[in-house]
Amino acid sequence: MTAGSTILIADDDTSIRTVLDQALTRAGYEVRTTSNASTLWNWVSEGEGDLVITDVVMPDENGLDLVPRILKIRPNLRIIVMSAQTTILTAVKATERGAFEYLPKPFDINEVLSVVQRGLEASKASKQENGHPEDDEELPLIGRSAPMQAIYRAIARLMQTDLSVIITGESGTGKELVARALHDFGARRNKPFVAVNMAAIPRDLIESELFGHEKGAFTGATSRSAGRFEQAQGGTLFLDEIGDMPPEAQTRLLRVLQEGEYTTVGGRTPIKTNVRIIAATHRDLKQLIRQGSFREDLFFRLNVAPIRIPPLRERMEDVAELARHFLAQAATEGLPWKTIAPDAMERLKRHAWPGNVRELENMIKRLAALCVEEEISLETIEMELAEAPPTAAESDSGGLAQSVERHIKAYFAAHGDTLPAAGLYDRILREVERPLLQLTLDATRGNQVRAADVLGLNRNTLRKKIRELDIPVVRGGAK
Repeated sequence: MTAGSTILIADDDTSIRTVLDQALTRAGYEVRTTSNASTLWNWVSEGEGDLVITDVVMPDENGLDLVPRILKIRPNLRIIVMSAQTTILTAVKATERGAFEYLPKPFDINEVLSVVQRGLEASKASKQENGHPEDDEELPLIGRSAPMQAIYRAIARLMQTDLSVIITGESGTGKELVARALHDFGARRNKPFVAVNMAAIPRDLIESELFGHEKGAFTGATSRSAGRFEQAQGGTLFLDEIGDMPPEAQTRLLRVLQEGEYTTVGGRTPIKTNVRIIAATHRDLKQLIRQGSFREDLFFRLNVAPIRIPPLRERMEDVAELARHFLAQAATEGLPWKTIAPDAMERLKRHAWPGNVRELENMIKRLAALCVEEEISLETIEMELAEAPPTAAESDSGGLAQSVERHIKAYFAAHGDTLPAAGLYDRILREVERPLLQLTLDATRGNQVRAADVLGLNRNTLRKKIRELDIPVVRGGAK
């Protein structure tokens, strides 16, 4: 049932009704529109309509509250929910209450037509879920931009499944927040959420950390220790920086995903496991596969449902909302309440934010704590941006040039020509030398002979800098 089907539309915005009516009529559908929920309910209860499009906020009833009532009497009717209240909570509630799809306003009319077509062709009733977070709970994700709406919709679709997910994005974009949202809004919400950062654990201890160990399994193992899989039983295991997992641990993880069981280090009895795996990385896993440092079969096992978190520079319209959120959050933590002057907010919107949301959060909370005035001024923001410390994102290859450019601009903004050029050179050198050496060593897979040649350094000089800067070297290369 496609063309010729009847579409029922409820929205108190005349322009929205008109646009949808014209577009759907041109597509061959019969269309009936109303500005209120009660008329929509009467139509549905009388058996009219093959698909419903409803707004959330209407004068007589919330559209979200209407969804389960409709599905109770007509479980096979597909319902599309639209809303200008574009938060993750709206998308989650729409899905949990049984909506076929959620569309944020403003919408793309071609996307509406595509969703309507899919809804009419669907053979099963929309899934209804019980329970939902309360309105006054703190939202895990902030932003109303189109990229964030796509993430909200992905979370809404995936939260009730056990599909493995890989979350990708630059450092500081909020990958763990997305993982927590998938867990907290999902069926496993009452079970543990266990997070482990692969990059923060010594390579020779990762297997013990994940799978646990038996007493006497290795020197220092004086008692049995439960691993993260055991701690997360029934819940979610979040493997952050999965790209840093060593090959031997990758092999064991693949077996767990294939067979649903594992053995502890030093153990022999297989242990059944029931956890959902969510992984995250800021690295290009496909590139790591080509380099031979990440298993392709593990990638395909984990990458069932990928989610990409955009950097803040791709959703600058969210900066103001994020800044206000962090100020309010700081106030609840006991810091003085602050506001941001309009011109200062505009300046925040123009900043590149190489450290992404984490950089913005740290700056806002620092200003809430240290700024004397109740209103944060443009001058204060300019000084803060000029003195901002280097971020993790500046260690990426794409961030080196940004780092140099930022420090040059900050230097002359703060000092003009009053200090010798060597001061600027030394400052930039200190902050880009370590990431430059690290990137080169990563590219040569730890081969210090090749890295020294690329950098134009004597090998002994490179070895000295590796020790002085405490740079980890990838296994498998010449040392």
